[in-house]
Amino acid sequence: MPVCDPLRPKQLGVRSGLPGGPSPQSRRAADRSRRCPLPPSEKPNWDYHAEIQAFSHRLHENFSLDLLKTAFVNSCYIESEEARRRELGLDRETVALNLQDNSKLAEQGMSFSRSYLTQCFEGAYPDLPAKGIGALVDFLTSQELVTYVAQNLSIQDLTLCKEFPVPPEVLQRTFFAVVGALLDSSGPEKTGIFVRDFFIPQLIGKDLFEIWEVVNPMGLLVEELTKRNIPSPEPRITRQLGISTVLPLYFVGLYCDKKIIAEGPGETLFAAEEEAARVALRKLYGYTENRRPWDYSKPKQGLAAEKAISSN
Repeated sequence: MPVCDPLRPKQLGVRSGLPGGPSPQSRRAADRSRRCPLPPSEKPNWDYHAEIQAFSHRLHENFSLDLLKTAFVNSCYIESEEARRRELGLDRETVALNLQDNSKLAEQGMSFSRSYLTQCFEGAYPDLPAKGIGALVDFLTSQELVTYVAQNLSIQDLTLCKEFPVPPEVLQRTFFAVVGALLDSSGPEKTGIFVRDFFIPQLIGKDLFEIWEVVNPMGLLVEELTKRNIPSPEPRITRQLGISTVLPLYFVGLYCDKKIIAEGPGETLFAAEEEAARVALRKLYGYTENRRPWDYSKPKQGLAAEKAISSN
Protein backbone atom coordinates (compact mmCIF):
# COMPACT_ATOMS: atom_id res chain seq x y z
CA MET A 1 0.00 0.00 0.00
CA PRO A 2 1.31 3.49 -0.75
CA VAL A 3 2.41 5.26 2.40
CA CYS A 4 0.44 8.42 3.16
CA ASP A 5 3.44 10.70 3.58
CA PRO A 6 3.06 14.48 3.14
CA LEU A 7 3.71 15.74 -0.36
CA ARG A 8 7.37 16.40 -1.05
CA PRO A 9 8.56 19.79 -2.31
CA LYS A 10 9.48 18.21 -5.63
CA GLN A 11 5.87 17.13 -6.15
CA LEU A 12 4.70 20.61 -5.26
CA GLY A 13 6.98 22.15 -7.86
CA VAL A 14 8.91 24.16 -5.23
CA ARG A 15 12.67 24.11 -5.07
CA SER A 16 14.56 24.09 -1.83
CA GLY A 17 15.71 27.52 -0.77
CA LEU A 18 18.80 26.21 1.03
CA PRO A 19 21.06 23.31 0.13
CA GLY A 20 19.97 20.18 1.94
CA GLY A 21 16.74 21.70 3.35
CA PRO A 22 13.23 22.58 2.19
CA SER A 23 12.11 26.14 1.60
CA PRO A 24 9.62 27.90 3.92
CA GLN A 25 6.92 27.50 1.24
CA SER A 26 7.41 23.75 1.07
CA ARG A 27 7.36 23.47 4.86
CA ARG A 28 4.05 25.35 4.99
CA ALA A 29 2.62 23.08 2.28
CA ALA A 30 3.76 20.00 4.19
CA ASP A 31 2.20 21.35 7.38
CA ARG A 32 -1.11 21.85 5.57
CA SER A 33 -0.87 18.29 4.26
CA ARG A 34 -0.39 16.96 7.77
CA ARG A 35 -3.31 18.98 9.14
CA CYS A 36 -5.65 18.05 6.26
CA PRO A 37 -4.43 14.67 4.97
CA LEU A 38 -5.63 13.58 1.55
CA PRO A 39 -7.35 10.22 1.21
CA PRO A 40 -5.04 7.68 -0.42
CA SER A 41 -7.33 7.52 -3.48
CA GLU A 42 -6.43 11.17 -4.26
CA LYS A 43 -2.68 10.77 -3.80
CA PRO A 44 -0.39 11.05 -6.84
CA ASN A 45 0.45 7.81 -8.66
CA TRP A 46 -2.44 5.96 -7.01
CA ASP A 47 -3.89 3.20 -9.22
CA TYR A 48 -7.31 2.64 -7.68
CA HIS A 49 -8.20 -0.31 -9.92
CA ALA A 50 -4.95 -2.10 -9.06
CA GLU A 51 -5.49 -1.48 -5.34
CA ILE A 52 -9.00 -2.95 -5.56
CA GLN A 53 -7.55 -6.06 -7.20
CA ALA A 54 -4.81 -6.26 -4.57
CA PHE A 55 -7.40 -6.01 -1.80
CA SER A 56 -9.29 -8.97 -3.24
CA HIS A 57 -6.11 -11.05 -3.50
CA ARG A 58 -4.99 -10.18 0.04
CA LEU A 59 -8.24 -11.58 1.41
CA HIS A 60 -8.01 -14.66 -0.85
CA GLU A 61 -11.58 -14.08 -1.99
CA ASN A 62 -13.12 -14.05 -5.46
CA PHE A 63 -14.92 -10.73 -5.73
CA SER A 64 -16.63 -9.30 -8.76
CA LEU A 65 -14.49 -6.18 -9.19
CA ASP A 66 -17.47 -4.10 -10.24
CA LEU A 67 -19.35 -5.08 -7.09
CA LEU A 68 -16.28 -4.55 -4.93
CA LYS A 69 -15.78 -1.06 -6.36
CA THR A 70 -19.44 -0.27 -5.65
CA ALA A 71 -18.96 -1.47 -2.05
CA PHE A 72 -16.46 1.33 -1.43
CA VAL A 73 -18.64 4.13 -2.88
CA ASN A 74 -20.63 5.97 -0.20
CA SER A 75 -23.53 8.30 -0.97
CA CYS A 76 -21.78 11.22 0.77
CA TYR A 77 -18.93 10.93 -1.73
CA ILE A 78 -21.28 11.12 -4.71
CA GLU A 79 -23.06 14.15 -3.25
CA SER A 80 -19.81 16.00 -2.49
CA GLU A 81 -18.33 15.27 -5.93
CA GLU A 82 -21.47 16.44 -7.72
CA ALA A 83 -21.51 19.61 -5.60
CA ARG A 84 -17.86 20.26 -6.46
CA ARG A 85 -18.60 19.88 -10.15
CA ARG A 86 -21.50 22.29 -9.92
CA GLU A 87 -19.19 24.86 -8.30
CA LEU A 88 -16.88 24.51 -11.29
CA GLY A 89 -19.76 25.54 -13.57
CA LEU A 90 -20.14 22.22 -15.39
CA ASP A 91 -23.38 21.45 -17.20
CA ARG A 92 -26.00 19.20 -15.66
CA GLU A 93 -25.10 16.09 -17.65
CA THR A 94 -21.42 16.38 -16.73
CA VAL A 95 -22.23 17.01 -13.05
CA ALA A 96 -24.05 13.70 -12.59
CA LEU A 97 -21.75 10.83 -11.63
CA ASN A 98 -22.47 7.44 -13.15
CA LEU A 99 -21.91 5.69 -9.83
CA GLN A 100 -24.06 3.56 -7.57
CA ASP A 101 -23.60 3.88 -3.82
CA ASN A 102 -23.11 0.97 -1.45
CA SER A 103 -26.31 1.32 0.60
CA LYS A 104 -27.97 -1.78 -0.88
CA LEU A 105 -24.86 -3.93 -0.49
CA ALA A 106 -24.34 -2.69 3.08
CA GLU A 107 -27.89 -3.57 4.08
CA GLN A 108 -27.52 -6.99 2.50
CA GLY A 109 -24.17 -7.62 4.20
CA MET A 110 -25.41 -6.51 7.61
CA SER A 111 -28.51 -8.71 7.39
CA PHE A 112 -26.53 -11.75 6.28
CA SER A 113 -23.82 -11.27 8.95
CA ARG A 114 -26.34 -11.02 11.78
CA SER A 115 -28.35 -14.00 10.54
CA TYR A 116 -25.26 -16.14 10.04
CA LEU A 117 -23.80 -15.33 13.47
CA THR A 118 -27.16 -16.05 15.09
CA GLN A 119 -27.29 -19.47 13.41
CA CYS A 120 -23.71 -20.20 14.50
CA PHE A 121 -24.35 -19.37 18.15
CA GLU A 122 -27.63 -21.27 18.22
CA GLY A 123 -25.74 -24.34 17.01
CA ALA A 124 -22.73 -23.88 19.29
CA TYR A 125 -24.63 -22.90 22.45
CA PRO A 126 -28.10 -24.49 22.25
CA ASP A 127 -28.83 -23.73 25.91
CA LEU A 128 -28.07 -20.01 25.58
CA PRO A 129 -31.33 -18.00 25.49
CA ALA A 130 -32.27 -15.69 22.64
CA LYS A 131 -31.35 -12.59 24.64
CA GLY A 132 -27.83 -13.90 25.22
CA ILE A 133 -27.36 -14.80 21.56
CA GLY A 134 -28.71 -11.40 20.56
CA ALA A 135 -26.22 -9.70 22.89
CA LEU A 136 -23.32 -11.61 21.30
CA VAL A 137 -24.48 -10.72 17.78
CA ASP A 138 -24.98 -7.06 18.74
CA PHE A 139 -21.49 -6.95 20.20
CA LEU A 140 -19.84 -8.47 17.13
CA THR A 141 -21.70 -6.22 14.68
CA SER A 142 -21.34 -3.05 16.75
CA GLN A 143 -19.79 0.05 15.24
CA GLU A 144 -16.74 -0.08 17.48
CA LEU A 145 -15.82 -3.68 16.71
CA VAL A 146 -16.63 -3.56 12.99
CA THR A 147 -14.56 -0.39 12.65
CA TYR A 148 -11.65 -2.11 14.39
CA VAL A 149 -11.82 -5.07 11.99
CA ALA A 150 -12.19 -2.79 8.95
CA GLN A 151 -9.19 -0.68 9.93
CA ASN A 152 -7.01 -3.77 10.26
CA LEU A 153 -8.04 -4.75 6.74
CA SER A 154 -7.15 -1.21 5.49
CA ILE A 155 -10.68 -0.73 4.16
CA GLN A 156 -10.45 2.99 4.99
CA ASP A 157 -7.72 3.43 2.35
CA LEU A 158 -10.09 2.39 -0.43
CA THR A 159 -13.29 3.96 0.89
CA LEU A 160 -14.68 6.80 -1.21
CA CYS A 161 -16.11 9.23 1.31
CA LYS A 162 -16.69 12.95 1.74
CA GLU A 163 -14.48 13.10 4.86
CA PHE A 164 -11.04 11.77 5.61
CA PRO A 165 -10.21 10.10 7.96
CA VAL A 166 -13.32 8.03 7.30
CA PRO A 167 -15.94 8.40 10.10
CA PRO A 168 -16.69 5.19 12.05
CA GLU A 169 -20.28 4.92 10.86
CA VAL A 170 -19.17 5.15 7.21
CA LEU A 171 -16.41 2.59 7.78
CA GLN A 172 -18.89 0.21 9.38
CA ARG A 173 -21.28 0.58 6.44
CA THR A 174 -18.44 0.06 3.96
CA PHE A 175 -17.31 -3.14 5.66
CA PHE A 176 -20.80 -4.61 5.49
CA ALA A 177 -20.99 -3.51 1.85
CA VAL A 178 -17.84 -5.55 1.21
CA VAL A 179 -19.61 -8.53 2.84
CA GLY A 180 -22.60 -7.90 0.57
CA ALA A 181 -20.34 -7.76 -2.48
CA LEU A 182 -18.76 -11.08 -1.50
CA LEU A 183 -22.21 -12.61 -1.00
CA ASP A 184 -23.26 -11.67 -4.53
CA SER A 185 -19.88 -12.72 -5.94
CA SER A 186 -19.11 -16.04 -4.22
CA GLY A 187 -22.33 -17.14 -2.53
CA PRO A 188 -23.42 -17.68 1.08
CA GLU A 189 -20.99 -20.46 2.05
CA LYS A 190 -17.82 -18.50 1.23
CA THR A 191 -19.31 -15.37 2.77
CA GLY A 192 -20.24 -17.26 5.92
CA ILE A 193 -16.63 -18.43 6.33
CA PHE A 194 -15.46 -14.84 5.83
CA VAL A 195 -17.84 -13.56 8.53
CA ARG A 196 -16.90 -16.39 10.88
CA ASP A 197 -13.16 -15.92 10.47
CA PHE A 198 -13.17 -12.17 11.12
CA PHE A 199 -15.91 -11.87 13.75
CA ILE A 200 -15.94 -14.90 16.03
CA PRO A 201 -12.25 -14.62 17.09
CA GLN A 202 -13.17 -11.25 18.62
CA LEU A 203 -14.84 -13.20 21.45
CA ILE A 204 -11.50 -14.56 22.66
CA GLY A 205 -10.94 -13.48 26.26
CA LYS A 206 -14.44 -12.02 26.56
CA ASP A 207 -16.71 -13.06 29.40
CA LEU A 208 -20.35 -13.72 28.59
CA PHE A 209 -21.62 -11.23 31.15
CA GLU A 210 -19.24 -8.52 29.98
CA ILE A 211 -21.20 -8.61 26.73
CA TRP A 212 -24.65 -9.57 27.99
CA GLU A 213 -25.69 -7.33 30.88
CA VAL A 214 -27.92 -9.25 33.27
CA VAL A 215 -29.39 -7.05 36.01
CA ASN A 216 -30.62 -9.87 38.25
CA PRO A 217 -28.46 -13.00 37.74
CA MET A 218 -30.00 -14.85 40.70
CA GLY A 219 -33.52 -14.31 39.35
CA LEU A 220 -32.41 -15.56 35.92
CA LEU A 221 -30.76 -18.60 37.52
CA VAL A 222 -33.95 -19.50 39.42
CA GLU A 223 -35.89 -19.18 36.17
CA GLU A 224 -33.48 -21.45 34.30
CA LEU A 225 -33.46 -24.05 37.07
CA THR A 226 -37.25 -24.06 37.19
CA LYS A 227 -37.34 -24.88 33.46
CA ARG A 228 -35.13 -27.89 34.21
CA ASN A 229 -37.24 -29.01 37.21
CA ILE A 230 -34.40 -28.26 39.60
CA PRO A 231 -35.19 -26.69 43.00
CA SER A 232 -34.16 -23.11 43.72
CA PRO A 233 -30.55 -22.72 44.92
CA GLU A 234 -29.72 -22.14 48.55
CA PRO A 235 -26.81 -19.71 49.16
CA ARG A 236 -24.33 -20.46 51.93
CA ILE A 237 -21.05 -18.88 53.00
CA THR A 238 -18.24 -21.31 52.23
CA ARG A 239 -15.25 -19.11 53.12
CA GLN A 240 -14.53 -15.61 54.34
CA LEU A 241 -11.31 -13.64 54.66
CA GLY A 242 -10.48 -10.34 56.35
CA ILE A 243 -14.03 -9.69 57.55
CA SER A 244 -12.76 -7.27 60.22
CA THR A 245 -10.73 -5.25 57.70
CA VAL A 246 -11.70 -2.65 55.11
CA LEU A 247 -11.23 -5.25 52.31
CA PRO A 248 -13.25 -8.32 53.30
CA LEU A 249 -13.71 -11.22 50.90
CA TYR A 250 -16.60 -13.65 50.99
CA PHE A 251 -17.16 -16.88 49.07
CA VAL A 252 -20.76 -17.96 48.63
CA GLY A 253 -21.76 -21.38 47.35
CA LEU A 254 -25.11 -22.24 45.78
CA TYR A 255 -26.59 -25.61 46.77
CA CYS A 256 -29.33 -27.62 45.10
CA ASP A 257 -30.40 -30.91 46.71
CA LYS A 258 -27.47 -30.57 49.13
CA LYS A 259 -25.01 -30.44 46.22
CA ILE A 260 -22.96 -27.37 45.37
CA ILE A 261 -23.54 -26.16 41.82
CA ALA A 262 -21.42 -22.99 41.86
CA GLU A 263 -19.25 -20.78 44.04
CA GLY A 264 -18.36 -17.13 43.66
CA PRO A 265 -16.33 -14.45 45.48
CA GLY A 266 -17.32 -10.90 46.37
CA GLU A 267 -16.53 -7.99 48.68
CA THR A 268 -20.04 -8.30 50.13
CA LEU A 269 -22.33 -11.26 50.63
CA PHE A 270 -24.71 -9.89 47.99
CA ALA A 271 -21.90 -9.47 45.43
CA ALA A 272 -20.58 -12.97 46.14
CA GLU A 273 -24.07 -14.43 45.74
CA GLU A 274 -24.54 -12.69 42.39
CA GLU A 275 -21.15 -13.87 41.16
CA ALA A 276 -22.00 -17.42 42.18
CA ALA A 277 -25.22 -17.11 40.19
CA ARG A 278 -23.23 -15.97 37.12
CA VAL A 279 -20.88 -18.96 37.51
CA ALA A 280 -23.88 -21.29 37.61
CA LEU A 281 -25.41 -19.64 34.54
CA ARG A 282 -22.17 -20.02 32.57
CA LYS A 283 -22.22 -23.73 33.36
CA LEU A 284 -25.86 -24.07 32.33
CA TYR A 285 -25.26 -22.25 29.04
CA GLY A 286 -21.98 -24.02 28.24
CA TYR A 287 -20.15 -20.69 28.01
CA THR A 288 -17.53 -21.20 30.71
CA GLU A 289 -14.02 -19.77 30.69
CA ASN A 290 -12.52 -23.22 30.08
CA ARG A 291 -14.92 -24.10 27.25
CA ARG A 292 -13.59 -25.87 24.18
CA PRO A 293 -12.26 -23.63 21.39
CA TRP A 294 -14.51 -22.91 18.44
CA ASP A 295 -14.54 -25.90 16.09
CA TYR A 296 -13.88 -24.54 12.58
CA SER A 297 -14.14 -28.00 11.02
CA LYS A 298 -17.84 -28.53 11.74
CA PRO A 299 -19.91 -29.25 8.63
CA LYS A 300 -22.74 -27.26 10.22
CA GLN A 301 -21.16 -24.04 8.97
CA GLY A 302 -22.54 -24.61 5.47
CA LEU A 303 -25.98 -25.26 6.93
CA ALA A 304 -25.75 -22.04 8.94
CA ALA A 305 -24.94 -20.13 5.76
CA GLU A 306 -27.94 -21.63 3.97
CA LYS A 307 -30.24 -20.73 6.87
CA ALA A 308 -28.81 -17.21 6.99
CA ILE A 309 -29.44 -16.56 3.30
CA SER A 310 -32.92 -18.10 3.47
CA SER A 311 -33.82 -15.88 6.46
CA ASN A 312 -32.88 -12.82 4.40
